[in-house]
Amino acid sequence: MPDAVIEPTAMQQAKRAALDALAALSPFEPVARVEYRSEGRLLILTDRVPPAEALEALSQHLAVSMLWTGKQEDAPKTGVEQRTGTLQSLTGFLGAFELTFLPPGETPLAVPFDLVLDLQDTAAMRAEQPPQGYYHAPDAARLETALAELPEMTGEFEKPKFFAYKESLCAHSRSKKTGCNQCIDVCSTHAIRSEGDRVAVDPHLCMGCGACATVCPSGAMTYQYPRVADRGAQLKAMLGAWRRAGKGASGAPVVLFHNGTDGRAAIDALSGGLPDHVLPLEAWHVASIGLDVLLGAVAYGAGHVAVLAAGSQATLTPAYRAALQREMELAQVLINALGFGGRHCSLIEDAAALASIVPGETPKVPAGFNLSNDKRSTVEFAIEHLLAQGAAKPDVISLQRGSPFGSIQVDTKACTLCLACAGACPASALMDGGADAPGPALKFLERNCVQCGLCATTCPENAIVLEPRLLLSAARRQERVLNESEPFNCISCGKVLGTRQIVDAMLGRLAGHSMFQAEGALKRLQMCADCRVVDMMSNKNEMSILTGKPIE
Repeated sequence: MPDAVIEPTAMQQAKRAALDALAALSPFEPVARVEYRSEGRLLILTDRVPPAEALEALSQHLAVSMLWTGKQEDAPKTGVEQRTGTLQSLTGFLGAFELTFLPPGETPLAVPFDLVLDLQDTAAMRAEQPPQGYYHAPDAARLETALAELPEMTGEFEKPKFFAYKESLCAHSRSKKTGCNQCIDVCSTHAIRSEGDRVAVDPHLCMGCGACATVCPSGAMTYQYPRVADRGAQLKAMLGAWRRAGKGASGAPVVLFHNGTDGRAAIDALSGGLPDHVLPLEAWHVASIGLDVLLGAVAYGAGHVAVLAAGSQATLTPAYRAALQREMELAQVLINALGFGGRHCSLIEDAAALASIVPGETPKVPAGFNLSNDKRSTVEFAIEHLLAQGAAKPDVISLQRGSPFGSIQVDTKACTLCLACAGACPASALMDGGADAPGPALKFLERNCVQCGLCATTCPENAIVLEPRLLLSAARRQERVLNESEPFNCISCGKVLGTRQIVDAMLGRLAGHSMFQAEGALKRLQMCADCRVVDMMSNKNEMSILTGKPIE
């Protein structure tokens, strides 16, 4: 008798349809490239005698120089170009390293190199992910790896430019007041640095983890490999095909993000393969999975989003791990508060844990919008859809400190309406009253607030406190007045001088000052600049601070 034909289950059919839909997508538009050029100039940093066979093997392919950082009298004779001195700095990347060292009794010297082999116990470059072209090999195993790779590191190389940066959205700093440092703090390659009111990213140092875009509250930093819009196209195609083909399947699918090396190997090693309800989706680095992707996937119908940190990524940097967990916790708070029960996000290190994941509740009607490269817009669309489909209809969701949504509280008694906060706000959440306002006013648009704290840091009266929350009512999109005041007019000509709070505060602080004890001095503070000059010139008793004599 012929073997019986085993018909695939509804869930297996849905999974096959989802993976076929993913494979059928057209290639995404290529991203910009970053170029390197190496001529093979190798620097060896060492304070111990390197193996002769290693020097000989490297010298056959590369132009080798050595900096001996140990005691001068212990410097070996190696047969390669050799210097002795104290290492002062080592910066750069493949093809563009610069060594600065101090020779005995001389002035510092700067020398360029293309490659670096560091044999010291303590690495000269301390980034958690050192730049390409730098090899720290304090032991035999890592030296063997370096010896195998270094001879191949000559010529021209390129890689994707993994990020895009929009300075106008950046909440890093204003007028030397620091707001958001999240991208700088999370970067494991030291590729991001502060540069005035903006940040600067060296694309040659960037390794493409995407964590900077994950933690960016404003969307100034975005990931490009792939772009969020492209990732959304993948999710929409997969989950849409699953829904259409798996009408008899019970439960929603789990989307699994993994990298293309260790993660894929961990999946291949599973006995029995991936569970039928798990849809794998490859990422260059799992740290790039942020709130926009998490909420977008659930809005499209995913019951759970799992991020697999396996192999080399199992030891995620503490900053990466904290960033991913923070994004997942925020997503979970929002999803549950909108009425969807269960657990929807998890960070796992063992692929076997996938079998025990129970998908959470999903929208009955999947979202139809496309994910956008604008992070705030994507998150807003996803939340609006979940709010419309969810069982709960809250007006506001309380959030933890550090969340990218919220309001501010203003102490109206302390606020003088100087509007320094509005000038510092990078997101246009704070603004003046406008030409139509009856008097000086401070307005707020909650939809725009990223909770960077620049307003509170800038306020000279310490009158502002952040309030992390997500407002879901129509008031989120409406300007509201936080403080207003009657204008103060010049007591001489009637021209608007400022707000009454500012003038009253100024008079109160200066009333006891020795410079303002003369007759009419405080009165003059209540005048505009023109009237103040006229008053001073007409007062024959006014003393000049230059001559000490009455003004004539």
